[in-house]
Amino acid sequence: MKLYRLLATQQLPITPEEAWNFLSNPENLQKITPARMGFQILSGADRPMYAGQIIQYNVSPIPGIRARWVSEITHMEPGFYFVDEQRFGPYSLWHHKHFIKKVDGGVLMEDIVDYKLPLGMIGSLSHPIFVRKQLTEIFRHREKALTDLFGYIPGRPATFTIETI
Repeated sequence: MKLYRLLATQQLPITPEEAWNFLSNPENLQKITPARMGFQILSGADRPMYAGQIIQYNVSPIPGIRARWVSEITHMEPGFYFVDEQRFGPYSLWHHKHFIKKVDGGVLMEDIVDYKLPLGMIGSLSHPIFVRKQLTEIFRHREKALTDLFGYIPGRPATFTIETI
């Protein structure tokens, strides 16, 4: 089975504290997720983020189909990074690292997601047809939502890649 890596970067004209306060609040995930996905937190977002926190939510990856997703915050250093891992959900593996780095004029946000699809060859065949497109749409939507909320740093475009590792 193939392992994939998504890498997304975006620079915003805000302080590391502002970036951390927004990104580490699970309730803000709905603000940066496409509305068509029907994102809904079920539990676990009622406290500030901590290592070991379990967050449950529903999403609709395909119109009309609801999926339960359970994530655990496995590592964190407040103000700098956190890691969420899927414990239950649509992927065989989902390991998402969120980094915040101070740069001239603001912050660099970097996301590294390592993921694996279920269903063997069927999952691998669905990647270029469906999964890659959907993840691209989700992260491009997120990029636009964050720019709408916080602005951007001129001359420093966001980047986005997905590769097989």
